[in-house]
Amino acid sequence: MNKKLLIIGFVWPEPQSSAAGSRMMQIIEIFKSKNYQITFATACTKSDNAFDLKQIEVQTKTLLLNDSSFDTFIKKLNPDVVLFDRFMIEEQFGWRVAEQCPNALRILDTEDLHCLRRGRQQALKDHAVFDTSYLYNDTAKREIASIFRCDLSIIISEVEIKILKEQFHVSHDLLIYLPFLLNSITLKSQRDLPNFKNRKHFITVGNFLHQPNIDGLLHLKQNIWPLIRKKLPKAEMHIYGAYVTEQAKQLQNKAEGFLIKGFVEDINSLMQKYKVCLVPLRYGAGLKGKIIDAMLNGVPCITTSIGAEGMYGDLEPNGFVEDQTKDFADKAVELYTNKFFWNGKQKLGVTIINVRFDKQLYTNDFLLKVENTQKNLNYIRLHNFTGSMLMHHTIQSTKYMSRWIEEKNKK
Repeated sequence: MNKKLLIIGFVWPEPQSSAAGSRMMQIIEIFKSKNYQITFATACTKSDNAFDLKQIEVQTKTLLLNDSSFDTFIKKLNPDVVLFDRFMIEEQFGWRVAEQCPNALRILDTEDLHCLRRGRQQALKDHAVFDTSYLYNDTAKREIASIFRCDLSIIISEVEIKILKEQFHVSHDLLIYLPFLLNSITLKSQRDLPNFKNRKHFITVGNFLHQPNIDGLLHLKQNIWPLIRKKLPKAEMHIYGAYVTEQAKQLQNKAEGFLIKGFVEDINSLMQKYKVCLVPLRYGAGLKGKIIDAMLNGVPCITTSIGAEGMYGDLEPNGFVEDQTKDFADKAVELYTNKFFWNGKQKLGVTIINVRFDKQLYTNDFLLKVENTQKNLNYIRLHNFTGSMLMHHTIQSTKYMSRWIEEKNKK
Protein backbone atom coordinates (compact mmCIF):
# COMPACT_ATOMS: atom_id res chain seq x y z
CA MET A 1 0.00 0.00 0.00
CA ASN A 2 1.33 3.43 -0.98
CA LYS A 3 2.32 5.82 1.75
CA LYS A 4 0.37 9.03 2.28
CA LEU A 5 1.78 12.56 2.39
CA LEU A 6 -0.18 15.55 3.63
CA ILE A 7 1.24 18.95 2.71
CA ILE A 8 -0.21 21.86 4.69
CA GLY A 9 0.49 24.91 2.57
CA PHE A 10 0.94 28.54 3.52
CA VAL A 11 -0.47 29.39 0.08
CA TRP A 12 -1.49 27.45 -3.02
CA PRO A 13 1.60 26.72 -5.16
CA GLU A 14 2.19 29.36 -7.85
CA PRO A 15 5.30 28.20 -9.74
CA GLN A 16 4.96 31.02 -12.29
CA SER A 17 4.74 33.68 -9.57
CA SER A 18 7.45 32.82 -7.07
CA ALA A 19 10.49 30.68 -6.35
CA ALA A 20 8.58 29.29 -3.36
CA GLY A 21 5.88 28.01 -5.69
CA SER A 22 8.45 26.30 -7.93
CA ARG A 23 10.11 24.86 -4.85
CA MET A 24 6.86 23.31 -3.63
CA MET A 25 6.28 21.66 -7.00
CA GLN A 26 9.80 20.18 -6.86
CA ILE A 27 9.10 18.66 -3.45
CA ILE A 28 5.81 17.23 -4.68
CA GLU A 29 7.66 15.69 -7.62
CA ILE A 30 10.12 13.95 -5.27
CA PHE A 31 7.36 12.27 -3.27
CA LYS A 32 5.43 11.36 -6.41
CA SER A 33 8.53 9.55 -7.66
CA LYS A 34 8.04 7.19 -4.70
CA ASN A 35 4.31 6.82 -5.43
CA TYR A 36 3.11 8.67 -2.35
CA GLN A 37 -0.59 9.49 -2.28
CA ILE A 38 -0.41 13.26 -1.85
CA THR A 39 -2.97 15.64 -0.41
CA PHE A 40 -2.35 19.39 -0.44
CA ALA A 41 -4.36 21.36 2.13
CA THR A 42 -4.39 25.05 2.94
CA ALA A 43 -6.55 27.73 4.55
CA CYS A 44 -5.47 30.24 1.90
CA THR A 45 -7.79 31.44 -0.86
CA LYS A 46 -6.85 30.10 -4.28
CA SER A 47 -5.67 32.74 -6.77
CA ASP A 48 -5.85 32.71 -10.56
CA ASN A 49 -2.13 31.93 -10.69
CA ALA A 50 -2.44 28.78 -8.56
CA PHE A 51 -1.28 25.55 -10.17
CA ASP A 52 -4.03 22.99 -10.78
CA LEU A 53 -2.74 20.17 -8.58
CA LYS A 54 -5.43 17.77 -9.77
CA GLN A 55 -3.62 17.69 -13.12
CA ILE A 56 -0.84 15.73 -11.41
CA GLU A 57 -3.23 13.63 -9.29
CA VAL A 58 -2.68 15.54 -6.05
CA GLN A 59 -5.81 15.76 -3.93
CA THR A 60 -6.71 19.14 -2.42
CA LYS A 61 -8.48 20.27 0.72
CA THR A 62 -9.50 23.71 1.98
CA LEU A 63 -8.90 24.11 5.71
CA LEU A 64 -10.43 26.29 8.39
CA LEU A 65 -8.16 27.95 10.94
CA ASN A 66 -8.72 27.24 14.63
CA ASP A 67 -11.33 24.64 13.84
CA SER A 68 -11.60 21.06 15.06
CA SER A 69 -12.74 19.95 11.60
CA PHE A 70 -9.03 19.57 10.86
CA ASP A 71 -8.76 16.94 13.59
CA THR A 72 -11.47 14.84 11.95
CA PHE A 73 -9.94 15.32 8.50
CA ILE A 74 -6.38 14.29 9.40
CA LYS A 75 -7.42 11.40 11.61
CA LYS A 76 -9.40 9.93 8.73
CA LEU A 77 -6.59 10.59 6.23
CA ASN A 78 -3.99 9.13 8.63
CA PRO A 79 -0.91 10.29 6.70
CA ASP A 80 2.52 8.71 7.08
CA VAL A 81 4.21 12.07 6.51
CA VAL A 82 3.02 15.62 7.15
CA LEU A 83 4.95 18.50 5.58
CA PHE A 84 4.46 22.03 6.92
CA ASP A 85 5.06 24.85 4.45
CA ARG A 86 6.91 27.42 6.62
CA PHE A 87 7.07 27.62 10.41
CA MET A 88 3.84 29.63 10.75
CA ILE A 89 1.89 26.64 9.43
CA GLU A 90 3.58 24.31 11.89
CA GLU A 91 2.62 26.67 14.71
CA GLN A 92 -0.99 26.57 13.61
CA PHE A 93 -1.39 22.85 12.86
CA GLY A 94 1.63 21.03 14.35
CA TRP A 95 0.05 20.32 17.72
CA ARG A 96 -3.10 18.98 16.07
CA VAL A 97 -1.02 16.63 13.91
CA ALA A 98 0.90 15.45 16.99
CA GLU A 99 -2.32 14.71 18.86
CA GLN A 100 -4.29 13.04 16.07
CA CYS A 101 -1.46 11.25 14.22
CA PRO A 102 1.41 10.84 16.70
CA ASN A 103 3.23 8.33 14.46
CA ALA A 104 3.28 10.59 11.41
CA LEU A 105 6.68 11.98 10.42
CA ARG A 106 6.56 15.78 10.77
CA ILE A 107 8.68 17.68 8.23
CA LEU A 108 9.15 21.44 8.12
CA ASP A 109 10.00 23.12 4.81
CA THR A 110 11.51 26.40 5.95
CA GLU A 111 11.64 27.89 2.39
CA ASP A 112 14.30 30.21 3.81
CA LEU A 113 15.26 31.29 7.32
CA HIS A 114 12.72 34.01 8.10
CA CYS A 115 14.66 35.10 11.17
CA LEU A 116 17.74 35.72 9.04
CA ARG A 117 15.78 37.78 6.54
CA ARG A 118 14.08 39.73 9.33
CA GLY A 119 17.36 40.43 11.10
CA ARG A 120 19.00 41.70 7.93
CA GLN A 121 16.02 43.92 7.22
CA GLN A 122 16.29 45.48 10.67
CA ALA A 123 20.03 46.03 10.30
CA LEU A 124 19.42 47.79 6.99
CA LYS A 125 16.81 50.05 8.63
CA ASP A 126 19.28 50.83 11.41
CA HIS A 127 22.05 51.57 8.89
CA ALA A 128 24.11 49.03 10.80
CA VAL A 129 26.28 46.04 9.94
CA PHE A 130 24.36 42.79 10.42
CA ASP A 131 25.66 40.61 13.25
CA THR A 132 24.31 37.84 15.47
CA SER A 133 22.51 40.32 17.72
CA TYR A 134 20.14 40.91 14.79
CA LEU A 135 19.77 37.17 14.23
CA TYR A 136 18.41 36.45 17.71
CA ASN A 137 15.07 38.19 17.13
CA ASP A 138 11.50 37.25 18.06
CA THR A 139 11.00 35.53 14.72
CA ALA A 140 14.00 33.32 15.52
CA LYS A 141 12.40 32.25 18.79
CA ARG A 142 9.34 31.05 16.89
CA GLU A 143 11.14 29.59 13.88
CA ILE A 144 13.85 27.69 15.75
CA ALA A 145 11.22 26.30 18.14
CA SER A 146 9.32 25.00 15.12
CA ILE A 147 12.47 23.35 13.75
CA PHE A 148 13.05 21.58 17.07
CA ARG A 149 9.42 20.42 17.26
CA CYS A 150 9.63 18.76 13.85
CA ASP A 151 11.38 15.48 13.10
CA LEU A 152 13.14 16.85 10.03
CA SER A 153 13.55 20.31 8.50
CA ILE A 154 14.33 21.00 4.85
CA ILE A 155 16.91 23.77 4.44
CA ILE A 156 17.50 25.31 1.01
CA SER A 157 20.88 26.95 1.64
CA GLU A 158 24.18 25.56 2.93
CA VAL A 159 24.76 28.90 4.64
CA GLU A 160 21.54 28.49 6.61
CA ILE A 161 22.48 24.92 7.59
CA LYS A 162 25.68 26.34 9.06
CA ILE A 163 23.80 29.09 10.93
CA LEU A 164 21.36 26.60 12.44
CA LYS A 165 24.16 24.31 13.60
CA GLU A 166 26.59 26.92 14.88
CA GLN A 167 24.32 29.70 16.17
CA PHE A 168 21.26 27.74 17.32
CA HIS A 169 22.89 24.35 18.03
CA VAL A 170 20.37 22.38 15.98
CA SER A 171 21.43 18.75 15.55
CA HIS A 172 22.49 17.58 12.11
CA ASP A 173 19.96 14.73 12.48
CA LEU A 174 17.09 17.23 12.35
CA LEU A 175 18.25 18.96 9.14
CA ILE A 176 18.57 18.11 5.48
CA TYR A 177 20.01 20.29 2.73
CA LEU A 178 17.77 20.40 -0.31
CA PRO A 179 18.45 23.21 -2.81
CA PHE A 180 16.49 23.90 -5.99
CA LEU A 181 16.10 20.63 -7.90
CA LEU A 182 16.65 21.08 -11.63
CA ASN A 183 17.31 19.11 -14.77
CA SER A 184 20.89 19.46 -15.96
CA ILE A 185 21.51 21.68 -18.98
CA THR A 186 22.48 19.59 -21.99
CA LEU A 187 25.04 20.58 -24.63
CA LYS A 188 22.22 20.93 -27.16
CA SER A 189 20.33 23.30 -24.85
CA GLN A 190 23.49 25.35 -24.43
CA ARG A 191 23.98 25.62 -28.18
CA ASP A 192 20.34 26.65 -28.66
CA LEU A 193 20.61 29.63 -26.32
CA PRO A 194 20.60 33.02 -28.08
CA ASN A 195 24.07 34.56 -28.27
CA PHE A 196 25.40 37.94 -27.16
CA LYS A 197 24.53 39.66 -30.44
CA ASN A 198 20.89 38.54 -30.37
CA ARG A 199 20.11 39.89 -26.91
CA LYS A 200 19.52 43.37 -25.54
CA HIS A 201 18.43 45.29 -22.44
CA PHE A 202 18.55 44.50 -18.72
CA ILE A 203 16.01 42.39 -16.82
CA THR A 204 15.09 41.73 -13.23
CA VAL A 205 12.36 39.44 -11.90
CA GLY A 206 10.55 39.14 -8.58
CA ASN A 207 7.17 38.86 -6.90
CA PHE A 208 6.12 42.42 -6.01
CA LEU A 209 4.57 41.30 -2.71
CA HIS A 210 7.98 40.17 -1.41
CA GLN A 211 9.48 43.07 0.53
CA PRO A 212 13.17 42.35 -0.25
CA ASN A 213 12.25 42.60 -3.95
CA ILE A 214 10.58 45.97 -3.46
CA ASP A 215 13.54 47.32 -1.50
CA GLY A 216 15.90 46.08 -4.20
CA LEU A 217 13.74 47.64 -6.91
CA LEU A 218 13.78 51.03 -5.19
CA HIS A 219 17.55 50.79 -4.79
CA LEU A 220 17.85 49.92 -8.47
CA LYS A 221 15.66 52.81 -9.60
CA GLN A 222 17.07 55.50 -7.35
CA ASN A 223 20.76 54.63 -7.13
CA ILE A 224 21.95 52.09 -9.69
CA TRP A 225 20.00 52.59 -12.90
CA PRO A 226 20.88 56.30 -13.32
CA LEU A 227 24.58 55.35 -13.35
CA ILE A 228 24.03 52.61 -15.93
CA ARG A 229 21.74 54.71 -18.10
CA LYS A 230 24.29 57.52 -18.20
CA LYS A 231 26.80 55.19 -19.88
CA LEU A 232 24.25 53.21 -21.89
CA PRO A 233 21.58 55.74 -22.94
CA LYS A 234 19.85 53.31 -25.33
CA ALA A 235 19.61 50.42 -22.87
CA GLU A 236 16.37 49.71 -21.01
CA MET A 237 15.60 48.17 -17.64
CA HIS A 238 12.63 45.78 -17.74
CA ILE A 239 11.04 44.59 -14.46
CA TYR A 240 8.85 41.49 -14.37
CA GLY A 241 6.91 39.83 -11.56
CA ALA A 242 3.52 38.83 -10.22
CA TYR A 243 1.21 41.09 -8.20
CA VAL A 244 2.41 44.49 -9.34
CA THR A 245 1.61 47.08 -6.65
CA GLU A 246 0.68 50.71 -7.15
CA GLN A 247 3.98 51.67 -5.56
CA ALA A 248 5.81 49.67 -8.23
CA LYS A 249 3.74 51.08 -11.08
CA GLN A 250 4.70 54.60 -10.03
CA LEU A 251 8.39 53.75 -10.57
CA GLN A 252 7.93 53.39 -14.31
CA ASN A 253 9.65 56.08 -16.35
CA LYS A 254 9.73 55.55 -20.11
CA ALA A 255 12.01 58.52 -20.66
CA GLU A 256 14.62 56.85 -18.43
CA GLY A 257 14.05 53.42 -19.95
CA PHE A 258 12.78 52.03 -16.63
CA LEU A 259 9.75 49.87 -17.46
CA ILE A 260 7.47 47.85 -15.16
CA LYS A 261 6.33 44.88 -17.25
CA GLY A 262 4.48 42.82 -14.62
CA PHE A 263 3.46 39.17 -14.69
CA VAL A 264 4.67 36.81 -17.41
CA GLU A 265 3.61 33.19 -17.86
CA ASP A 266 6.72 31.89 -19.64
CA ILE A 267 9.79 33.34 -17.93
CA ASN A 268 12.18 31.08 -19.86
CA SER A 269 11.47 32.20 -23.42
CA LEU A 270 11.26 35.79 -22.16
CA MET A 271 14.62 35.78 -20.37
CA GLN A 272 16.45 34.49 -23.43
CA LYS A 273 15.83 37.84 -25.11
CA TYR A 274 17.80 39.77 -22.46
CA LYS A 275 21.51 40.39 -22.14
CA VAL A 276 22.07 40.94 -18.39
CA CYS A 277 20.05 40.25 -15.21
CA LEU A 278 20.34 42.66 -12.28
CA VAL A 279 19.61 41.39 -8.74
CA PRO A 280 20.44 44.27 -6.34
CA LEU A 281 19.07 42.71 -3.13
CA ARG A 282 20.08 44.45 0.10
CA TYR A 283 18.54 41.90 2.46
CA GLY A 284 16.94 38.48 2.25
CA ALA A 285 17.63 34.79 2.82
CA GLY A 286 17.47 31.44 1.05
CA LEU A 287 18.30 30.92 -2.62
CA LYS A 288 17.24 33.36 -5.32
CA GLY A 289 14.96 31.91 -7.98
CA LYS A 290 15.61 34.84 -10.30
CA ILE A 291 19.32 33.97 -10.46
CA ILE A 292 18.44 30.33 -11.13
CA ASP A 293 16.14 31.42 -13.98
CA ALA A 294 18.89 33.62 -15.38
CA MET A 295 21.45 30.79 -15.38
CA LEU A 296 18.99 28.38 -16.98
CA ASN A 297 18.41 30.84 -19.80
CA GLY A 298 21.96 31.99 -20.35
CA VAL A 299 21.69 35.44 -18.80
CA PRO A 300 24.75 36.56 -16.79
CA CYS A 301 23.98 38.36 -13.52
CA ILE A 302 25.16 41.22 -11.40
CA THR A 303 24.08 40.70 -7.81
CA THR A 304 25.03 41.47 -4.23
CA SER A 305 26.50 39.23 -1.54
CA ILE A 306 22.93 38.70 -0.30
CA GLY A 307 21.79 37.58 -3.74
CA ALA A 308 24.83 35.35 -4.16
CA GLU A 309 24.56 33.67 -0.76
CA GLY A 310 24.35 29.89 -1.08
CA MET A 311 24.22 30.03 -4.88
CA TYR A 312 27.73 29.40 -6.12
CA GLY A 313 29.62 27.40 -3.50
CA ASP A 314 33.29 27.28 -4.54
CA LEU A 315 32.47 28.03 -8.19
CA GLU A 316 32.86 31.36 -9.94
CA PRO A 317 29.56 33.28 -10.28
CA ASN A 318 27.72 33.68 -13.57
CA GLY A 319 28.54 37.38 -13.48
CA PHE A 320 29.77 39.64 -10.70
CA VAL A 321 29.00 40.10 -7.00
CA GLU A 322 29.15 43.73 -5.91
CA ASP A 323 27.68 45.49 -2.86
CA GLN A 324 28.80 49.04 -3.60
CA THR A 325 26.44 50.98 -5.87
CA LYS A 326 29.07 52.37 -8.24
CA ASP A 327 30.85 49.02 -8.56
CA PHE A 328 27.52 47.29 -9.21
CA ALA A 329 26.70 49.74 -12.02
CA ASP A 330 30.20 49.62 -13.52
CA LYS A 331 30.20 45.82 -13.67
CA ALA A 332 26.73 45.86 -15.22
CA VAL A 333 27.98 48.14 -18.00
CA GLU A 334 31.11 46.04 -18.50
CA LEU A 335 29.14 42.81 -18.76
CA TYR A 336 26.62 44.41 -21.11
CA THR A 337 29.28 45.67 -23.52
CA ASN A 338 32.06 43.07 -23.30
CA LYS A 339 31.30 40.00 -25.42
CA PHE A 340 34.32 38.10 -24.08
CA PHE A 341 33.27 38.53 -20.44
CA TRP A 342 29.64 37.83 -21.29
CA ASN A 343 30.33 34.52 -23.06
CA GLY A 344 32.49 33.30 -20.19
CA LYS A 345 29.93 34.18 -17.54
CA GLN A 346 27.13 32.52 -19.49
CA LYS A 347 29.11 29.26 -19.55
CA LEU A 348 29.76 29.54 -15.81
CA GLY A 349 26.00 29.68 -15.21
CA VAL A 350 25.57 26.35 -17.00
CA THR A 351 28.33 24.81 -14.88
CA ILE A 352 26.73 26.06 -11.65
CA ILE A 353 23.35 24.56 -12.55
CA ASN A 354 24.85 21.19 -13.49
CA VAL A 355 27.28 20.94 -10.55
CA ARG A 356 25.16 22.38 -7.74
CA PHE A 357 21.47 22.02 -8.65
CA ASP A 358 21.07 18.82 -10.66
CA LYS A 359 18.17 17.06 -8.95
CA GLN A 360 19.84 13.68 -9.42
CA LEU A 361 22.42 14.72 -6.83
CA TYR A 362 19.87 15.15 -4.03
CA THR A 363 16.65 13.23 -4.64
CA ASN A 364 17.78 9.77 -3.51
CA ASP A 365 19.60 11.11 -0.43
CA PHE A 366 16.51 13.07 0.58
CA LEU A 367 14.19 10.07 0.23
CA LEU A 368 16.66 7.89 2.14
CA LYS A 369 16.82 10.45 4.97
CA VAL A 370 13.01 10.53 5.14
CA GLU A 371 12.86 6.73 5.20
CA ASN A 372 15.54 6.38 7.88
CA THR A 373 13.93 9.08 10.03
CA GLN A 374 10.61 7.24 9.81
CA LYS A 375 12.25 3.97 10.84
CA ASN A 376 14.03 5.56 13.80
CA LEU A 377 11.32 8.03 14.77
CA ASN A 378 11.02 6.96 18.40
CA TYR A 379 14.78 7.10 18.91
CA ILE A 380 15.07 10.53 17.26
CA ARG A 381 12.24 11.99 19.30
CA LEU A 382 13.61 10.48 22.51
CA HIS A 383 16.95 12.20 21.90
CA ASN A 384 15.38 15.48 20.83
CA PHE A 385 14.35 16.50 24.34
CA THR A 386 14.26 20.20 23.42
CA GLY A 387 11.72 19.43 20.72
CA SER A 388 9.61 17.29 23.04
CA MET A 389 9.65 20.01 25.68
CA LEU A 390 8.64 22.68 23.17
CA MET A 391 5.84 20.50 21.80
CA HIS A 392 4.56 19.92 25.34
CA HIS A 393 4.35 23.62 26.08
CA THR A 394 2.95 24.40 22.62
CA ILE A 395 0.12 21.95 23.14
CA GLN A 396 -0.59 23.42 26.56
CA SER A 397 -0.67 27.02 25.31
CA THR A 398 -1.49 27.10 21.60
CA LYS A 399 -4.03 24.33 21.91
CA TYR A 400 -6.19 26.14 24.41
CA MET A 401 -5.84 29.47 22.67
CA SER A 402 -7.08 27.80 19.48
CA ARG A 403 -9.94 26.13 21.33
CA TRP A 404 -10.92 29.49 22.81
CA ILE A 405 -10.93 31.13 19.38
CA GLU A 406 -13.00 28.26 18.00
CA GLU A 407 -15.61 28.65 20.72
CA LYS A 408 -15.61 32.43 20.28
CA ASN A 409 -16.24 32.03 16.55
CA LYS A 410 -19.34 29.91 17.25
CA LYS A 411 -21.05 32.80 19.04
